[in-house]
Amino acid sequence: MTIEEAIELRHAVRSYRDESIEQTSVKLLEECIEQCNQDGGLHIQLILNEPQAFDSFMAHYGKFSGVKNYIALIGKKTKGIDEKIGYYGEKIALLAQTLGLNTCWVAMSYKKVKTAFRFDEGEKLYLVIALGYGVTQGVAHVSKPLDKVCAIDRDTPSWFVEGVKSALLAPTAINQQQFFFTYENGCVAVKAGLGFYTKVDLGIVKYHFEIGVRDNQFKWAD
Repeated sequence: MTIEEAIELRHAVRSYRDESIEQTSVKLLEECIEQCNQDGGLHIQLILNEPQAFDSFMAHYGKFSGVKNYIALIGKKTKGIDEKIGYYGEKIALLAQTLGLNTCWVAMSYKKVKTAFRFDEGEKLYLVIALGYGVTQGVAHVSKPLDKVCAIDRDTPSWFVEGVKSALLAPTAINQQQFFFTYENGCVAVKAGLGFYTKVDLGIVKYHFEIGVRDNQFKWAD
C-alpha cells in the first residue's frame, strides 16, 4: 500500500482484534518513531501489550475495545509543540496503515499509565494513537466542501487543490475540520480555526497536504 492509498483507506477504528503486531511492522514503526523524534525534537514512544490505558470508564464510554497497543505522543512544553505532535503523529499513523494496521487518534478516552512510558524533564503526554488490527476498517468521515477550507481562483495551481483534497481526508478532533488554506506566489498558508485541539489538527493536515501535492515544490508561509 502506498502512502496515498493509506490516506484514502485510513479511518478511525476503535475496536481491535486480540492479535499481536508482527515484529517486522514493530521494527518499521520504531524506526519511523526514532526518526520523527530526531526531526521534531519529540519523545514519541510505541507501547505494546499494555491493556490498562483503555480499560477505563472513559475508554468504554468512547466505545474502545481490545486496545492493547498505542503510540504515546510525548514532548516538551515548547512553542509549536501541538503542531509537531500532529504532524509527526500522523506520519507514524499513516505508516501503520501501509503495514495493514489501523489507528485512532485519542485525546481523552484513555487512562495515563505512567509506568508504560518514559518522561524526561519538562515533558508531558499530549495524546495517544490507538494501534492494532481492527475488527473493521472503520467508516469514512464526512468532509466539508472544498471552498469551505481554501481559497481558489482561476490562477490557483492544480497541485494546491490536490493537496487540500488530501488534507480533507485527515483526521481532526470531532471531525471539525477547522482549517483554511491559501496560496500566493508559490507559498502556502494554513490557519487553524477555533475548536478543540485545532493546533494539533494543523500539523495533521499539513502532513496530508505535503503528501497530496506529490513532487510539486512550494514553501510554507511564515
